[in-house]
Amino acid sequence: MSWSGFKKAVNRAGTTIALRKTDSHDCSTITNNRQVMMKTGQIEKTIDREFELEERRFRTLESAANKLQKEAKGYLDSLRAMTASQTRIAETIDAFYGESGANDGVSRYYRTAVEDLDADTVKALDGPYRATVLEPISRFCSYFPDINEAIKKRNHKLLDYDALRSKVKKLVDKPSDDVQKLPKAERDAEMAKEIYEELNHQLITELPQLIDLRVPYLDPSFEALVKIQLRFCSEAYARMAQVQQYLDPNTREEYAGGFLDTRVEQVLQGMRELNITSLASS
Repeated sequence: MSWSGFKKAVNRAGTTIALRKTDSHDCSTITNNRQVMMKTGQIEKTIDREFELEERRFRTLESAANKLQKEAKGYLDSLRAMTASQTRIAETIDAFYGESGANDGVSRYYRTAVEDLDADTVKALDGPYRATVLEPISRFCSYFPDINEAIKKRNHKLLDYDALRSKVKKLVDKPSDDVQKLPKAERDAEMAKEIYEELNHQLITELPQLIDLRVPYLDPSFEALVKIQLRFCSEAYARMAQVQQYLDPNTREEYAGGFLDTRVEQVLQGMRELNITSLASS
């Protein structure tokens, strides 16, 4: 940081401290169309209600967009985790059935179906999801640091302007022996005012435009998200429907007729009748 920049930072810090101390006391306000001057014992703090409103709207957008980015990434991670878990449970079921499952091949067909879903469908959707959903959202969020820097710069210029305006007021109330001080202070204050008002006007004008652009910008990503979810669900349903044809049709009929519980109870009773189940109590 240059010496000039360091002095500005120190002056801004002093102005900020003065504002915080005097804000706790009673203040009279002078209101015009946009700005309010808070009269204090040391300086007048400029408050721009219009800017404050637009900044609050931007903060709401920023928070929502960052959350959307996080949840969009979480969805892809969850999709991978789910299909990976399906693959593991299919492998376990296939091993559990063993040679018994090889008779009708149902456990093998199920394992193949979920492995294909993981290997083909999810991996095929990974690239399009990143290109149409994740990356556009991330690009949208990538503008926020620059906007925050612009807001920070505007606030710094406002502190400079308030401090210089206060300096002019003091020189008017208590003239200096150096007649050049007041004209120089007035020029500095006017220059600071122009810089501040230019930044302030730009932010007040462009922040609403950014907020209004969020919908047309994100609409294609939302449509892509719906289509990707539809494709995944459709292919998952199609693969599971293929497995269903290898299931025992009697089981489906018993389930539909409410007799499956009876069948399960019969199997459990057969297990209880085995001698091995009573060895622990003998």
